[in-house]
Amino acid sequence: MKKVQRRAGAALLIALMLVVGLAVYLVRLADDGGAWATYFTGGSPAGEIIDRNGAVLYTSDGESWDFSADETVRRACYHLLGDTRGNVATGALRQFRDSLMGYSFVSGTSSGRTLQLTVDSSLNAAAYNALAGRNGTAILLDYTTGEILCMVSTPADDPENPSSEPADGTYINKAIGASFVPGSVYKLVTLAAAIENIPDLFERSFWCGGSADLDGITLQCTGYHGSQTIEQALANSCNCAFGEISLELGYDTLVEYAEKLGITAELTMDGMQVKSGSLDWEQEDARIGLAWTGIGQHNDLVCPYALVRYVAAVANGGSIYEPTILGHGELDRETELLSASTAERIASMMDYNVETAYGGEWTFPGLDVAAKTGTAEVGDGTSHAWMTGFLNDPEHPYAFVVLVEHAGGGLTNAGPVANTLLQAAVAAGGTQAQ
Repeated sequence: MKKVQRRAGAALLIALMLVVGLAVYLVRLADDGGAWATYFTGGSPAGEIIDRNGAVLYTSDGESWDFSADETVRRACYHLLGDTRGNVATGALRQFRDSLMGYSFVSGTSSGRTLQLTVDSSLNAAAYNALAGRNGTAILLDYTTGEILCMVSTPADDPENPSSEPADGTYINKAIGASFVPGSVYKLVTLAAAIENIPDLFERSFWCGGSADLDGITLQCTGYHGSQTIEQALANSCNCAFGEISLELGYDTLVEYAEKLGITAELTMDGMQVKSGSLDWEQEDARIGLAWTGIGQHNDLVCPYALVRYVAAVANGGSIYEPTILGHGELDRETELLSASTAERIASMMDYNVETAYGGEWTFPGLDVAAKTGTAEVGDGTSHAWMTGFLNDPEHPYAFVVLVEHAGGGLTNAGPVANTLLQAAVAAGGTQAQ
């Protein structure tokens, strides 16, 4: 009798394991079936990818394929789409191939569908040309919807005629897949922490004599600024003032705000992992290391996507719709990064930067821009050029970030790229609905 019971129990256990295994398989099939079904299509699935205005960027019947007829557009959209070899991990041809092929859990794959992206390929081409063969990235998004209108990374390749020896970094989308020393654009992050943790920040005067002595080590500034308000300190990009603020805030607060504002957080865009930034200071680095950390040097690293996401929140009153190249169905999920009052103060100070320090109409003719530049020393005698900001224009609610690697000054090198991109976006006549 006991033998029968043991056999029955074993049979029930096996049956239970089969049921559980089948359930796991069905769940995996529902989640990953599209990837399984399209695995053998490589990087050239059937379907069509178009930009926000209907321009065809890629089309395939499953056997043959074509990209845009314009080589500049092909190169400018290389990291957006990827290639038929699957070299770009974040390209739409790899990331969204099941959607492109029209995979269904019930009916399997179709003969291909049309996938419309939020990006305007003409803006990608404008940014690509403005980078003029230099390595870097540019992102432009609508800060009221989160729709990414431009996302370019260089160096790029031509997916129609791929290079046999591509340049280093060709397969990396630097907009979302890399992090860089930020330099003074990071002062916008430290500024948010200061506004919310230093009660008399706007009543203080900050002294800059061209440098500061921290435990016998010199903190060099960008100039001699004398006595200044916090607004003037940001416009001057004063290292002495922001070094002082960083020491007062302390490392824990700097880390808290880096995470809170998305700089060091684990972010995703349309399901793709974004490269996290870092803020690394050890106590043995002494006060000089902590000061440089809040200034955007030392061991700081920032992903361009995370920075433009933060600046978009500043422009949008403290909250954002998560950036996307696929578009949102309903705009019902906002992420709050800052209080409205903090965002308003930072936005006002960025506007003051352009008016007093960046040339205003000379730099951005016809545009009302709020911005911050950065010249990030990278340790080899060169500097990355940064600029980030937004338009104060309800008809053209654009936030942007531009990075030009090893280019020198931010205003001189990233500024013209930003202006070219913004002028092209405004001339395009607004953000056409999907």
